[in-house]
Amino acid sequence: MCGIWGLFGSDDCLAVQCLSAMKIAHRGPDAFRFENVNGYTNCCFGFHRLAIVDPLFGMQPIRVKKYPYLWLCYNGEIYNHRAMQQYFEFEYQTNVDGEIILHLYAKGGIEQTICMLDGVFAFILLDTANKKVFLGRDTYGVRPLFKAMTEDGFLAVCSEAKGLVTLKHSMTPFLKVEPFLPGHYEVLDLKPNGKVASVEMVKFHHCTDEPAHAIYDGVGKLFPGFEIETVKSNLRVLFNNAVKKRLMTDRRIGCLLSGGLDSSLVAATLLKQLKEAQVQYPLQTFAIGMEDSPDLLAARKVANHIGSEHHEVLFNSEEGIQALDEVIFSLETYDITTVRASVGMYLVSKYIQKNTDSVVIFSGEGSDELTQGYIYFHKAPSPEKAEEESQRLLKELYLFDVLRADRTTAAHGLELRVPFLDHRFSSYYLSLPPEMRIPKNGIEKHLLREAFEDSKLLPKEILWRPKEAFSDGITSVKNSWFKILREFVEHQVDDAMMAAAAQKFPFNTPKTKEGYYYRQIFECHYPGQAGWLTHYWMPKWINATDPSARTLTHYKSATKA
Repeated sequence: MCGIWGLFGSDDCLAVQCLSAMKIAHRGPDAFRFENVNGYTNCCFGFHRLAIVDPLFGMQPIRVKKYPYLWLCYNGEIYNHRAMQQYFEFEYQTNVDGEIILHLYAKGGIEQTICMLDGVFAFILLDTANKKVFLGRDTYGVRPLFKAMTEDGFLAVCSEAKGLVTLKHSMTPFLKVEPFLPGHYEVLDLKPNGKVASVEMVKFHHCTDEPAHAIYDGVGKLFPGFEIETVKSNLRVLFNNAVKKRLMTDRRIGCLLSGGLDSSLVAATLLKQLKEAQVQYPLQTFAIGMEDSPDLLAARKVANHIGSEHHEVLFNSEEGIQALDEVIFSLETYDITTVRASVGMYLVSKYIQKNTDSVVIFSGEGSDELTQGYIYFHKAPSPEKAEEESQRLLKELYLFDVLRADRTTAAHGLELRVPFLDHRFSSYYLSLPPEMRIPKNGIEKHLLREAFEDSKLLPKEILWRPKEAFSDGITSVKNSWFKILREFVEHQVDDAMMAAAAQKFPFNTPKTKEGYYYRQIFECHYPGQAGWLTHYWMPKWINATDPSARTLTHYKSATKA
């Protein structure tokens, strides 16, 4: 996890423009560098480093003697870089995983390169010999990327929008900053004056397609067919592999643990893999909640079962409410459910940074979207409609859960790893017949639970624990986090403000006082940038007025049962 920043064709003083890059310093607390591009005085790179791999030679932009015309600034991890290096017999100059991008590009161009990367990434690649700039982002947008481009060819790119919003450009009073779409790469021509012109934007991977790099990984061919035992075996093999490949780091590994199915499976599998790799330190697991939180109790049970060094972080409603402003600033969004769920994750990340030496943090993000884990999937009209919705959620992850997971951890100099969004695991899961993936017997993620039923990884009551939204599970059933927030904002936003909401906020007009309060904070930090969020996250197929799972009838009946 690092922070990348780049400018091409800046008309303003670079010494002043570079100050914007310091807005993302939290992403790389270990070192930073600004570097001008030879022959292009108005082009430069900025890089904030969190040293995860190769602490000695890992600074960026990466340049190697063999290809002096290539400049690479990237944020991410390429898990198959050694396999690619060995297969193609590339000579490495560093131990940095990102160096593989330079060698693959020099061998076969951008299209061949990006399809071969098994990992999460956002990058800027400059080829001064062929006068090209390339931008790319991984399939699910696990690593963030924003860009701003003007009509006269000024281009600015950054890991977070906050590194771009204060930039100045003589031709444009208001710079339009946009998220770069996941699963895409863009080709731009570099002109002699340092300006650029977009040539094409290409979608290189869809989540349902088996990735091109699958033929080079160590898993090999899976057992064919959709017999239940075959499918369960394949899922276990792929999930184990997804966790194992993510052990690639020179820093200590930890794991977020809510006690729900997803984080518990990750933690149990991770601890097993660390033992097999003969890692000498104990796995630290982290849970957060208020008193009487069901998450804390469940996480404690899992930690005892797997034998991790467990940390419980307690917070009260006042601490949660006080964090809202800095959380929304970090997130760069005003989506209601994202803000709610981010407070706990932000505070636990803050604890990890201050009190431990764990830096690489595993988590269960992506599972709900992939395995149809949200409670409203029980109301899906058909398996095919459920499949469509699952794919839509995966496509929009970069606006919601993946955004939350990245920003709340990156704000505290941590790197998040999410094995459920592994390319091979997710594409295989999505290739299964739709009727296999829907909730069964009133239980969501039935197939995933079934796959690990005989593994003894988790206690049975955890493996079959019903879905609990992270923002709800951190508080007691009697007094949900969303109720605490609603009571607070009731005194912050009055009826007159709500009556004028549509006039003040014509786009994505907030319908509740809570939504209005978050929007106010967002506009204070990022005025006029409401378009970063295309729509609010809400459950489907039900007449929901709130995104909290605890407002749904299925949840109420499940807690009474």
